[in-house]
Amino acid sequence: MKKTAVLMLVVVASLLSGCVVYDNPNRDGGPRHGERDRDRDGVPDRMDRDRDGDGVPNRQDRRPADRDRY
Repeated sequence: MKKTAVLMLVVVASLLSGCVVYDNPNRDGGPRHGERDRDRDGVPDRMDRDRDGDGVPNRQDRRPADRDRY
């Protein structure tokens, strides 16, 4: 009985060893191929309220597509 259980475990482990799980970047509505995301926050620029990620909303930012670093 033990030998059969060990053999089954080895068979299952060998079958699952080739399985690969990867993260799909588009599953949560992140930018798709060809869309820009300047601040890399996962929200495409066309929908991002703070496009450059500097903390100032686009409507109030003089340069909404250019991140100022200090």
